Amino acid sequence: TMKKIQMVDLVSQYEKIQTKVQTEINSILANAQFINGPAVHEFQADLEKYLGVKHVIPCANGTDALQIAMMALGLKPGDEVITPSYTYIATTEVMGLLRLKPVFVDCDPKTFNVSPAAIRKAITSKTKAIVPVHLYGQSCDMDEIMKIAKEYNLFVIEDNAQAIGCDYHSKDGSVKKTGTIGDFGCTSFFPSKNLGCYGDGGAICTNDDELASKARMVANHGQSKRYYHDVVGCNSRLDTIQAAVLKIKLARLDEYIDARRSAADYYDKSFAMEAKLTTPYRAPSNKHVFHQYTLQLTDDVNRDELVAFLGEHDVPAMIYYPVPAHQQKMFSTLETECGDLTATDWLTTRVFSLPMHTELTEEQLAFICNKVKQFLNK
Repeated sequence: TMKKIQMVDLVSQYEKIQTKVQTEINSILANAQFINGPAVHEFQADLEKYLGVKHVIPCANGTDALQIAMMALGLKPGDEVITPSYTYIATTEVMGLLRLKPVFVDCDPKTFNVSPAAIRKAITSKTKAIVPVHLYGQSCDMDEIMKIAKEYNLFVIEDNAQAIGCDYHSKDGSVKKTGTIGDFGCTSFFPSKNLGCYGDGGAICTNDDELASKARMVANHGQSKRYYHDVVGCNSRLDTIQAAVLKIKLARLDEYIDARRSAADYYDKSFAMEAKLTTPYRAPSNKHVFHQYTLQLTDDVNRDELVAFLGEHDVPAMIYYPVPAHQQKMFSTLETECGDLTATDWLTTRVFSLPMHTELTEEQLAFICNKVKQFLNK
């Protein structure tokens, strides 16, 4: 019988690395170095090497990573930060916490990523930073975003929580990993992410020595030397057990990405002739790492009925971000700014995501595709 289909199958993935993980965790339990143990420094060094970036600052989660980056850049209450509304709430939640002013701009309906043209339109004298989100595993148009940032002297913080391992090919011929292009890159190691730990975790990366030491201070109670606190900071760190798990999984990240991409290839091929579906666009400039496999439906398909139908046949499907950030209640008490969000509002009603992980079998993929087609063609 076919194994139960899941949105993310972490159990099967764990089974393949079980012995390694247990050995590492047992040795940490034996030496009790739960905070800042050797695995943290080893993972940090491995990730710096993998990303080709000078500094990785591990922290407690992806939301903290964004907050630490904004604090390290010295953003002040009232400063405007341009960001897409079509994303997870964490990106803008930290702006609310720091009393910055989120300026929501539209995305490109083809890539789901923030539109550089919309960013340019939203710039005012109060704009201090841009936070592009590499949504679902695909890089934003970083050439254009960095060009705008340079022109207006703005900081760029890449939210790379969904796209770790994605290669971005710049027009100048260079290839960089997402998260290493802006002033800061922030990522999350939430278990379901492409590189996930077995709890919470995150990291900040930068090529700027000064920004790295500021971020390190902020993440460590604002101190550069024990008991000497120079700035207001927070307490955010990656614990040793999580670092050990991440170290094991990082060595397999490219293999994991290949598995996701081949599942996406299967879906693409299977849905190529379906007029009512648009498969995810893959920009030639980057290697989509498929954190999610997100399809768009034409207006004549009832999305809720489709998701319910799939559920009845044990095919999980998800609607990510049914309420975009700019419509969330939390912002009703905060000062925000909204550009034209036509594409964002439309997408939130038309997209759905199919199971996507490293353990999907051909049998499962065929079953999922058949059920989707069965509904569309009934």
